[in-house]
Amino acid sequence: MNTLIQTILVPQGAEYRAVCRGLRGVVEPPTVLPTPAGAAISPYLRSLQTADYFYKGQRVLLMGLCGGLTAKWAIGDAVLYGDSFSPALQTPNSKLYACDRNLTAELQSRLNVPIVQSVTSDRVISTIHDKQQLATQFNADVVDMESAAALEILNAIGVSAAILRVVSDDCHHNIPNLSHAFNAEGSLQPVALAIALLRQPIAATHLIRGSLHGLKNLQALTQRLFTF
Repeated sequence: MNTLIQTILVPQGAEYRAVCRGLRGVVEPPTVLPTPAGAAISPYLRSLQTADYFYKGQRVLLMGLCGGLTAKWAIGDAVLYGDSFSPALQTPNSKLYACDRNLTAELQSRLNVPIVQSVTSDRVISTIHDKQQLATQFNADVVDMESAAALEILNAIGVSAAILRVVSDDCHHNIPNLSHAFNAEGSLQPVALAIALLRQPIAATHLIRGSLHGLKNLQALTQRLFTF
């Protein structure tokens, strides 16, 4: 059994495939579970909890892509989370969820990547304006759609959870509005995605280029972490 990480949780689809490619050839790799995107991750994790999959002290690493909110973070940068705010768009009701400090420090010593402040959104943050707003409201470096919801459940169980992500879009460009591209189960719908990309071709170019670069680095980061 891998003593560093027992389980990796990563969004289904391209991110999951990138992490699996990074683990090829690794002796006794951790279990990798594909998760739904966005809020759908909560019922998924609760189903695993009901099945007694998680246990106190278990080391779980959440991986995937994220969006950069300030000029400090470029596409391809790897970051470890210290905390994650949620919900992003309801400041008076926001809560802060912490990653496991010891596990995060151990991962940082292996990878030498920065620890950042994150915020979890209930939707894809697509405009420069919205990115700037989140950065200002929460003093946040990056944004994604799952982390705080996952930490809420895992922390309550007593799981040692850390989050390692790669920036796939920066604060200087808009990306397409993908609000209608995900279904209620957190899966991307190909037709809805294609329509969103066609409606905003310049933004789509930034999204595609950033995603490909981010996925390449996510694969390399996975390989680097578990090859030692």
